[in-house]
Amino acid sequence: MTEPGPIAGATLETVDDEAGLHLTTRQGWRRFTADPPPPPRLLTPKEYAALSELDQEVYDEARLDHHARLLVVATSTVRHTVTCGRRLVLLNRHAISARRGLIVSGPAGTGKTIAITQLGRSHELLDRARHPHVRDRIPVVYITVPPAATARMVAAEFARFLGLPVRRTSNITDLIEAVVGVCTDTRTGLILVDELHNISLTSRHGAEVADTLKYFSERIPATFIYAGIDIEHSNLLSGTRGAQIAGRFTLIPTHPFPYGTEWKGLVATLEQTLLLHEHQRGTLTALDRYLHDRTGGMIGALSHAIRGAAIDAILTGTEKITKKSLAAIPLDHTAQTTSSPARAAVTRR
Repeated sequence: MTEPGPIAGATLETVDDEAGLHLTTRQGWRRFTADPPPPPRLLTPKEYAALSELDQEVYDEARLDHHARLLVVATSTVRHTVTCGRRLVLLNRHAISARRGLIVSGPAGTGKTIAITQLGRSHELLDRARHPHVRDRIPVVYITVPPAATARMVAAEFARFLGLPVRRTSNITDLIEAVVGVCTDTRTGLILVDELHNISLTSRHGAEVADTLKYFSERIPATFIYAGIDIEHSNLLSGTRGAQIAGRFTLIPTHPFPYGTEWKGLVATLEQTLLLHEHQRGTLTALDRYLHDRTGGMIGALSHAIRGAAIDAILTGTEKITKKSLAAIPLDHTAQTTSSPARAAVTRR
Protein backbone atom coordinates (compact mmCIF):
# COMPACT_ATOMS: atom_id res chain seq x y z
CA MET A 1 0.00 0.00 0.00
CA THR A 2 1.36 3.41 -0.91
CA GLU A 3 1.82 5.98 1.74
CA PRO A 4 -0.83 8.70 1.77
CA GLY A 5 0.64 11.92 0.43
CA PRO A 6 -0.26 15.51 1.20
CA ILE A 7 -3.93 16.35 1.38
CA ALA A 8 -5.15 17.34 -2.08
CA GLY A 9 -6.06 20.98 -2.38
CA ALA A 10 -5.05 21.86 1.17
CA THR A 11 -2.32 24.33 2.09
CA LEU A 12 -1.44 26.23 5.20
CA GLU A 13 -2.23 29.43 3.29
CA THR A 14 -5.83 28.41 2.44
CA VAL A 15 -7.44 30.59 5.09
CA ASP A 16 -5.13 33.53 4.40
CA ASP A 17 -5.99 33.36 0.70
CA GLU A 18 -9.64 33.98 1.57
CA ALA A 19 -8.94 36.94 3.85
CA GLY A 20 -10.69 40.05 2.72
CA LEU A 21 -13.14 38.24 0.46
CA HIS A 22 -16.21 39.45 2.30
CA LEU A 23 -19.70 38.98 0.94
CA THR A 24 -19.93 42.76 0.54
CA THR A 25 -17.42 42.62 -2.33
CA ARG A 26 -18.12 41.20 -5.74
CA GLN A 27 -15.14 38.86 -5.48
CA GLY A 28 -16.20 37.64 -2.06
CA TRP A 29 -19.76 37.08 -3.21
CA ARG A 30 -18.61 35.07 -6.20
CA ARG A 31 -16.43 32.94 -3.97
CA PHE A 32 -19.45 32.37 -1.72
CA THR A 33 -21.66 31.28 -4.62
CA ALA A 34 -19.03 28.88 -5.98
CA ASP A 35 -19.12 25.26 -4.95
CA PRO A 36 -17.39 24.81 -1.57
CA PRO A 37 -14.17 22.80 -1.60
CA PRO A 38 -14.69 19.11 -0.88
CA PRO A 39 -13.97 18.14 2.72
CA PRO A 40 -10.78 16.23 3.34
CA ARG A 41 -11.06 12.47 3.68
CA LEU A 42 -10.96 11.28 7.29
CA LEU A 43 -7.82 9.17 7.51
CA THR A 44 -7.47 6.01 9.56
CA PRO A 45 -5.02 6.11 12.50
CA LYS A 46 -2.56 4.05 10.46
CA GLU A 47 -2.78 6.42 7.48
CA TYR A 48 -2.36 9.43 9.74
CA ALA A 49 0.70 7.93 11.44
CA ALA A 50 2.29 7.30 8.02
CA LEU A 51 2.18 10.99 7.15
CA SER A 52 5.21 13.17 7.62
CA GLU A 53 5.03 15.82 10.34
CA LEU A 54 4.41 18.52 7.73
CA ASP A 55 1.68 16.51 6.01
CA GLN A 56 0.02 15.86 9.36
CA GLU A 57 0.00 19.60 9.96
CA VAL A 58 -1.50 20.24 6.51
CA TYR A 59 -4.11 17.53 7.05
CA ASP A 60 -5.09 18.94 10.45
CA GLU A 61 -5.22 22.45 9.01
CA ALA A 62 -7.59 21.22 6.30
CA ARG A 63 -9.86 19.70 8.95
CA LEU A 64 -9.73 22.87 11.03
CA ASP A 65 -10.72 24.90 7.97
CA HIS A 66 -13.54 22.46 7.24
CA HIS A 67 -15.01 22.87 10.72
CA ALA A 68 -14.48 26.63 10.66
CA ARG A 69 -16.73 26.95 7.60
CA LEU A 70 -20.35 27.75 8.33
CA LEU A 71 -22.41 24.78 7.21
CA VAL A 72 -25.72 25.89 5.74
CA VAL A 73 -28.60 23.64 6.69
CA ALA A 74 -31.82 23.91 4.68
CA THR A 75 -34.01 24.88 7.61
CA SER A 76 -37.69 25.71 7.20
CA THR A 77 -36.79 29.42 7.41
CA VAL A 78 -34.22 29.13 4.61
CA ARG A 79 -36.63 27.18 2.39
CA HIS A 80 -39.48 29.63 3.03
CA THR A 81 -37.27 32.65 2.31
CA VAL A 82 -35.94 31.17 -0.93
CA THR A 83 -39.45 30.26 -2.10
CA CYS A 84 -40.91 33.68 -1.27
CA GLY A 85 -37.94 35.50 -2.75
CA ARG A 86 -38.03 33.61 -6.04
CA ARG A 87 -41.78 34.21 -6.27
CA LEU A 88 -41.26 37.96 -5.84
CA VAL A 89 -38.51 38.03 -8.46
CA LEU A 90 -40.93 36.48 -10.95
CA LEU A 91 -43.78 38.80 -9.99
CA ASN A 92 -41.51 41.83 -10.27
CA ARG A 93 -40.04 40.81 -13.60
CA HIS A 94 -42.42 42.97 -15.66
CA ALA A 95 -43.37 45.49 -12.98
CA ILE A 96 -42.90 49.12 -13.98
CA SER A 97 -43.16 50.53 -10.44
CA ALA A 98 -44.14 49.56 -6.89
CA ARG A 99 -42.08 46.36 -6.93
CA ARG A 100 -42.65 44.13 -3.96
CA GLY A 101 -39.90 43.17 -1.55
CA LEU A 102 -39.16 40.99 1.44
CA ILE A 103 -38.05 41.68 5.01
CA VAL A 104 -36.53 38.86 7.07
CA SER A 105 -36.71 39.92 10.71
CA GLY A 106 -36.07 38.31 14.07
CA PRO A 107 -33.73 38.10 17.05
CA ALA A 108 -29.99 37.86 16.53
CA GLY A 109 -28.74 34.37 15.81
CA THR A 110 -31.93 33.04 14.22
CA GLY A 111 -30.55 32.63 10.70
CA LYS A 112 -31.60 35.82 8.92
CA THR A 113 -28.36 36.39 7.04
CA ILE A 114 -28.12 32.72 6.12
CA ALA A 115 -31.65 32.83 4.72
CA ILE A 116 -31.17 35.88 2.49
CA THR A 117 -27.71 34.87 1.29
CA GLN A 118 -29.00 31.43 0.33
CA LEU A 119 -31.76 33.16 -1.63
CA GLY A 120 -29.07 35.27 -3.31
CA ARG A 121 -26.95 32.21 -4.07
CA SER A 122 -29.93 30.42 -5.59
CA HIS A 123 -30.73 33.42 -7.79
CA GLU A 124 -27.11 33.84 -8.87
CA LEU A 125 -26.67 30.19 -9.85
CA LEU A 126 -29.97 30.17 -11.74
CA ASP A 127 -28.94 33.31 -13.64
CA ARG A 128 -25.59 31.76 -14.56
CA ALA A 129 -27.35 28.61 -15.80
CA ARG A 130 -29.63 30.70 -18.00
CA HIS A 131 -26.76 32.80 -19.37
CA PRO A 132 -23.76 30.45 -19.31
CA HIS A 133 -21.62 32.41 -21.78
CA VAL A 134 -22.32 35.94 -20.51
CA ARG A 135 -19.63 37.25 -18.17
CA ASP A 136 -20.71 40.84 -17.63
CA ARG A 137 -23.84 40.17 -15.57
CA ILE A 138 -24.06 40.95 -11.84
CA PRO A 139 -27.28 39.14 -10.83
CA VAL A 140 -27.00 39.86 -7.10
CA VAL A 141 -25.75 42.76 -4.99
CA TYR A 142 -25.21 42.25 -1.25
CA ILE A 143 -24.50 45.08 1.18
CA THR A 144 -24.74 45.69 4.90
CA VAL A 145 -25.93 48.96 6.41
CA PRO A 146 -23.10 50.46 8.50
CA PRO A 147 -23.83 51.69 12.04
CA ALA A 148 -24.91 55.34 12.11
CA ALA A 149 -25.12 55.19 8.32
CA THR A 150 -25.60 58.21 6.12
CA ALA A 151 -27.10 58.13 2.65
CA ARG A 152 -23.65 58.60 1.10
CA MET A 153 -22.23 55.72 3.15
CA VAL A 154 -24.96 53.37 1.88
CA ALA A 155 -24.46 54.53 -1.71
CA ALA A 156 -20.73 53.90 -1.24
CA GLU A 157 -21.45 50.35 -0.04
CA PHE A 158 -23.28 49.67 -3.29
CA ALA A 159 -20.42 51.19 -5.27
CA ARG A 160 -17.76 49.15 -3.50
CA PHE A 161 -19.60 45.90 -4.14
CA LEU A 162 -19.78 46.76 -7.83
CA GLY A 163 -16.10 47.67 -7.90
CA LEU A 164 -16.73 51.34 -8.61
CA PRO A 165 -14.18 53.89 -7.32
CA VAL A 166 -15.25 55.71 -4.17
CA ARG A 167 -13.27 58.87 -3.63
CA ARG A 168 -13.54 61.53 -0.97
CA THR A 169 -14.60 63.94 -3.67
CA SER A 170 -17.39 61.66 -4.92
CA ASN A 171 -20.72 63.20 -4.03
CA ILE A 172 -23.82 61.16 -3.36
CA THR A 173 -25.47 62.05 -6.67
CA ASP A 174 -22.48 60.78 -8.65
CA LEU A 175 -22.40 57.57 -6.60
CA ILE A 176 -26.12 56.92 -7.01
CA GLU A 177 -26.07 57.52 -10.76
CA ALA A 178 -23.04 55.25 -11.18
CA VAL A 179 -24.64 52.47 -9.13
CA VAL A 180 -27.96 52.70 -10.97
CA GLY A 181 -26.17 52.66 -14.32
CA VAL A 182 -24.04 49.61 -13.55
CA CYS A 183 -26.90 47.64 -11.95
CA THR A 184 -29.11 48.34 -14.95
CA ASP A 185 -26.43 47.48 -17.51
CA THR A 186 -25.42 44.26 -15.73
CA ARG A 187 -29.00 43.07 -15.25
CA THR A 188 -28.98 43.02 -11.45
CA GLY A 189 -32.16 41.24 -10.41
CA LEU A 190 -31.77 40.86 -6.65
CA ILE A 191 -30.43 43.31 -4.07
CA LEU A 192 -29.81 42.11 -0.52
CA VAL A 193 -29.57 44.72 2.24
CA ASP A 194 -28.51 43.30 5.60
CA GLU A 195 -28.32 44.92 9.06
CA LEU A 196 -31.35 47.08 8.30
CA HIS A 197 -31.82 47.76 12.03
CA ASN A 198 -28.89 50.19 11.78
CA ILE A 199 -31.34 52.66 10.20
CA SER A 200 -33.44 54.83 12.52
CA LEU A 201 -36.18 56.92 10.96
CA THR A 202 -36.14 59.22 14.00
CA SER A 203 -32.84 60.74 12.82
CA ARG A 204 -32.30 62.88 9.75
CA HIS A 205 -29.53 60.63 8.47
CA GLY A 206 -31.68 57.53 8.97
CA ALA A 207 -34.57 59.08 7.06
CA GLU A 208 -32.20 60.01 4.23
CA VAL A 209 -30.88 56.42 4.09
CA ALA A 210 -34.46 55.10 3.82
CA ASP A 211 -35.15 57.59 1.04
CA THR A 212 -31.98 56.54 -0.77
CA LEU A 213 -32.91 52.85 -0.64
CA LYS A 214 -36.39 53.71 -1.89
CA TYR A 215 -34.86 55.70 -4.74
CA PHE A 216 -32.60 52.78 -5.66
CA SER A 217 -35.63 50.45 -5.66
CA GLU A 218 -37.44 52.78 -8.06
CA ARG A 219 -34.51 53.23 -10.44
CA ILE A 220 -33.06 49.70 -10.43
CA PRO A 221 -35.36 46.99 -11.88
CA ALA A 222 -34.55 44.51 -9.11
CA THR A 223 -36.22 42.85 -6.14
CA PHE A 224 -35.04 44.24 -2.80
CA ILE A 225 -34.62 41.91 0.20
CA TYR A 226 -34.01 43.38 3.65
CA ALA A 227 -32.85 41.65 6.83
CA GLY A 228 -32.48 43.01 10.34
CA ILE A 229 -33.12 42.50 14.02
CA ASP A 230 -36.75 42.86 15.14
CA ILE A 231 -37.68 45.21 12.30
CA GLU A 232 -41.40 44.81 12.99
CA HIS A 233 -40.88 46.31 16.45
CA SER A 234 -38.74 49.22 15.26
CA ASN A 235 -39.73 52.59 13.84
CA LEU A 236 -38.82 51.48 10.32
CA LEU A 237 -42.43 50.47 9.65
CA SER A 238 -44.08 53.48 11.26
CA GLY A 239 -44.80 56.99 10.03
CA THR A 240 -45.07 58.03 6.40
CA ARG A 241 -41.79 56.46 5.29
CA GLY A 242 -42.44 53.33 7.33
CA ALA A 243 -45.91 52.98 5.81
CA GLN A 244 -44.37 52.99 2.35
CA ILE A 245 -42.02 50.17 3.33
CA ALA A 246 -44.76 48.19 5.09
CA GLY A 247 -47.02 48.57 2.06
CA ARG A 248 -44.50 47.01 -0.32
CA PHE A 249 -42.63 44.45 1.74
CA THR A 250 -43.69 41.01 2.99
CA LEU A 251 -42.34 40.17 6.45
CA ILE A 252 -40.83 36.77 7.23
CA PRO A 253 -40.22 36.42 10.97
CA THR A 254 -37.44 34.23 12.30
CA HIS A 255 -37.51 32.65 15.75
CA PRO A 256 -35.46 30.34 17.94
CA PHE A 257 -36.23 26.72 17.06
CA PRO A 258 -38.49 24.81 19.44
CA TYR A 259 -37.24 21.46 20.66
CA GLY A 260 -38.70 19.03 18.17
CA THR A 261 -38.14 17.09 14.99
CA GLU A 262 -36.48 19.90 13.05
CA TRP A 263 -34.08 20.73 15.88
CA LYS A 264 -33.09 17.07 16.20
CA GLY A 265 -32.50 16.99 12.46
CA LEU A 266 -30.26 20.06 12.65
CA VAL A 267 -28.10 18.44 15.30
CA ALA A 268 -27.89 15.18 13.36
CA THR A 269 -26.94 17.00 10.16
CA LEU A 270 -24.18 18.95 11.88
CA GLU A 271 -22.83 15.78 13.48
CA GLN A 272 -22.58 14.09 10.09
CA THR A 273 -20.12 16.75 8.95
CA LEU A 274 -17.61 16.12 11.74
CA LEU A 275 -14.14 14.89 10.76
CA LEU A 276 -12.80 13.70 14.12
CA HIS A 277 -10.89 10.45 14.62
CA GLU A 278 -12.34 9.45 18.00
CA HIS A 279 -15.86 10.88 17.80
CA GLN A 280 -18.68 8.37 18.14
CA ARG A 281 -21.62 9.07 15.85
CA GLY A 282 -24.77 9.55 17.86
CA THR A 283 -23.06 11.42 20.67
CA LEU A 284 -24.51 14.77 19.65
CA THR A 285 -27.95 13.45 18.78
CA ALA A 286 -28.10 12.00 22.28
CA LEU A 287 -27.33 15.52 23.55
CA ASP A 288 -29.86 17.34 21.38
CA ARG A 289 -32.01 18.30 24.38
CA TYR A 290 -28.95 19.62 26.22
CA LEU A 291 -27.89 21.55 23.13
CA HIS A 292 -31.33 23.11 22.86
CA ASP A 293 -31.28 24.12 26.51
CA ARG A 294 -27.76 25.50 26.17
CA THR A 295 -28.38 27.53 23.01
CA GLY A 296 -32.00 28.52 23.56
CA GLY A 297 -32.84 27.06 20.16
CA MET A 298 -30.64 29.56 18.31
CA ILE A 299 -29.26 28.05 15.11
CA GLY A 300 -26.28 30.41 15.16
CA ALA A 301 -25.32 29.40 18.69
CA LEU A 302 -25.77 25.70 17.87
CA SER A 303 -23.44 25.93 14.87
CA HIS A 304 -20.89 27.93 16.88
CA ALA A 305 -20.91 25.45 19.77
CA ILE A 306 -20.47 22.34 17.62
CA ARG A 307 -17.89 23.83 15.25
CA GLY A 308 -15.98 25.35 18.17
CA ALA A 309 -15.91 22.04 20.04
CA ALA A 310 -14.72 20.26 16.89
CA ILE A 311 -11.86 22.73 16.46
CA ASP A 312 -10.89 22.31 20.12
CA ALA A 313 -10.97 18.54 19.67
CA ILE A 314 -8.36 18.78 16.91
CA LEU A 315 -6.19 21.37 18.64
CA THR A 316 -6.12 19.42 21.92
CA GLY A 317 -5.78 16.01 20.28
CA THR A 318 -8.88 14.54 21.97
CA GLU A 319 -10.51 14.12 18.53
CA LYS A 320 -14.03 13.89 19.92
CA ILE A 321 -16.86 16.06 21.20
CA THR A 322 -18.39 15.49 24.60
CA LYS A 323 -20.88 17.31 26.78
CA LYS A 324 -17.96 18.72 28.75
CA SER A 325 -16.22 20.05 25.63
CA LEU A 326 -19.48 21.61 24.40
CA ALA A 327 -19.94 23.33 27.76
CA ALA A 328 -16.44 24.80 27.44
CA ILE A 329 -17.40 26.78 24.33
CA PRO A 330 -18.56 30.28 25.37
CA LEU A 331 -21.73 31.34 23.60
CA ASP A 332 -23.09 34.76 22.77
CA HIS A 333 -24.97 36.65 25.46
CA THR A 334 -28.33 36.30 23.70
CA ALA A 335 -28.16 32.51 23.58
CA GLN A 336 -27.07 32.30 27.18
CA THR A 337 -29.78 34.62 28.48
CA THR A 338 -32.48 32.91 26.42
CA SER A 339 -32.20 29.84 28.63
CA SER A 340 -34.47 29.66 31.64
CA PRO A 341 -32.99 29.28 35.14
CA ALA A 342 -33.82 25.59 34.96
CA ARG A 343 -32.02 25.30 31.64
CA ALA A 344 -29.05 27.21 32.96
CA ALA A 345 -28.82 24.76 35.81
CA VAL A 346 -28.74 21.90 33.30
CA THR A 347 -25.98 23.67 31.41
CA ARG A 348 -23.84 24.06 34.52
CA ARG A 349 -24.03 20.41 35.44
